[in-house]
Amino acid sequence: MKSRRKFLQTLTVAGVATTLPISLMAEQAEKQKMIHQVFFWLKEGVDVKDFMKEASVLGKCKTVDKSYMGVPAPTEARSVVDHSFQVSCTLFFNSIQDQNIYQTDPDHLKFIERNSNKWSDVKVYDIAV
Repeated sequence: MKSRRKFLQTLTVAGVATTLPISLMAEQAEKQKMIHQVFFWLKEGVDVKDFMKEASVLGKCKTVDKSYMGVPAPTEARSVVDHSFQVSCTLFFNSIQDQNIYQTDPDHLKFIERNSNKWSDVKVYDIAV
């Protein structure tokens, strides 16, 4: 009986010890700041400046903390540098939850609906900071 009680106590402590880091990680992930980088490869004939003007609405979505829009920098051509995209949009969020809300923001969805026919490819890189 004593060894069974000791076994159950050990099992309980082990269970709590394993779930504590998971719940702590989940809590930290909710507060994790992040950067959402979007790279657009535009179709032939799409004006970059007009597209950037349209895309500027993304930085005005309510959960976006900061935003930057740009084009490839005229840096030295190297095998590790990709200059092939036409427009990059970098959005900063105070939490992953804010970025999740952004995904369903009406202005974000409207931008996609109105402009998805203008790009041939789009790549997104989400970075925890």
